[in-house]
Amino acid sequence: MNILLIGSGGREHALARSLSASALCQRLFIAPGNPGTAQHGTNVVLDVTNHQAVIDFCRTMAIGFVVVGPEAPLVAGLVDDLTAAGIKTFGPSKAAAQLEGSKAFTKDLCAEFNIPTAAYRRFTDAETAKTYVRNYGVPIVVKADGLAAGKGVVVATSFEEAEAAIDMMIGGGLGAAGAEVVIEAFLEGEEASFFALCDGANAIPFGTAQDHKRVFDGDEGPNTGGMGAYSPAAVLTPQLQARVMLEIIEPTLKGMAARGMPYKGILYAGLMLTKDGPQLIEYNARLGDPETQVLLPRLNSDLVEALLAAVDGKLNSVSLNWSDKAALTIVIAAKGYPGTVEKGSEIRGIDKAETLDDVIVFHAGTKLDADKIVANGGRVLNVTALGSSITDAQARAYDAVSRIDWPEGFCRSDIGWRAVERERG
Repeated sequence: MNILLIGSGGREHALARSLSASALCQRLFIAPGNPGTAQHGTNVVLDVTNHQAVIDFCRTMAIGFVVVGPEAPLVAGLVDDLTAAGIKTFGPSKAAAQLEGSKAFTKDLCAEFNIPTAAYRRFTDAETAKTYVRNYGVPIVVKADGLAAGKGVVVATSFEEAEAAIDMMIGGGLGAAGAEVVIEAFLEGEEASFFALCDGANAIPFGTAQDHKRVFDGDEGPNTGGMGAYSPAAVLTPQLQARVMLEIIEPTLKGMAARGMPYKGILYAGLMLTKDGPQLIEYNARLGDPETQVLLPRLNSDLVEALLAAVDGKLNSVSLNWSDKAALTIVIAAKGYPGTVEKGSEIRGIDKAETLDDVIVFHAGTKLDADKIVANGGRVLNVTALGSSITDAQARAYDAVSRIDWPEGFCRSDIGWRAVERERG
C-alpha cells in the first residue's frame, strides 16, 4: 500500500526508515519531511493544517494508510477528519489526544480513575496560583496546560522561580498554552519513559527509554525537547513494567473508553519511579523525540503490521520482537538552543559517521541548500548507535559524533550516564 507520514523531525526520519522497510509499504510519502526522510521515500509540500488538502492528496496518490508523527496535528483533529473521509489513519482522535493537549484533562482523568500521579491544583488566575504556592512550599512544579513544545514545565526550587513561571505562563509567554496552569507536587525519584501501543481496548508494551531533558552535562540548564536518549531503560525492570501496565496504562484505556473517547495510537507515559512505585508525570499522545530514534532501530517486527493492528482493534493478535541490542542517540543542537539559534550553517561528515557499524544519523532540523546539508532548527541531528550494551552504544555514538564537522553545533558529552554507571556496577 501507499503510506503517508506526517512530520519533519528526527522522529519522522526514524519512522520513515522503519515504515519503508515494511513488506506492506509500496510507496512512502512524507509531508513535509527533511533530507533524511528523503532517503526512504518522497517528501511532499503539503499544508498539514489544511485537512482537506491532506485528504485530497491521499485520494490523488491512492494512500492506504496515514501515520501522524507530531502532536499538533493530533490535537487539531487530523485523524478524525481523515478517518471520516475513509482513510485509515494511525493516531488518537482529537478528543483522545487531550491526554497530551491538556495536562489538566489528564490530571482529572488520573483523579477519577485512581491512576498514581502527583497531587495537583488547576489555576487560571496568577495571584491565586501564587498564594497556593506560598502556602504549599517548594520545590514545586508549574506546568502550562496546553502544548508548549517541551518548554511548558518549570521545576521551581524557590518561590521567586515559581512565581516568575506563573506570571510568564498566565501572562501569555506561551500563548494560549499557558492560559491555565497545573501546579503539582514535586516527586522524588528517577524518570523513565514507557511506551504502549493501544487499539482502544487493549495495549501492549512498546519499549522503554530514558531521555535527557536538560541542555547541559550533569542535567544542568533549562529543559529542552530532549538532548539524547537510550533504550532499553534497565531501571524499568520487568516487574515495574508490569505495574505500569496494570496501574497506569490499563486504567487509562478503561477511563478513556468510559468517557466515550477510546484511545488508539501510541501512549507515551513519562514516569517518576518513586519509593512508592511508578507515578505518571505526563502523557504524550505519540512517539517521543528523540526516544523514537532508539526504539525503532531495536524493533525487529514489521512496524506497519503493528500500527495497522492498533487501528483495526486487533492488537490481541500481535507479538512484537525486539533486538537484544541497546541503542543510544545523541542530539546535536545549534548553539543557543533552547533559545534563539542561527540557521543556515553547513554540516559536513554525516557520511563519515555512518560508515561506522550500527550507526544511523537521523536528520531532525536540516534542509538541503543546493547540494549542502545545512542547519534549519534547534535540534539538528540525532546520532544513533546500537551496541551490545548501553556502554558500547555510547562509545559508538560519540565516535560517530566526532566525525561530524559542524562547528556551529553542540551536544552533551554524558548521554546515557545513569545506564553506564549501572553497567559498571
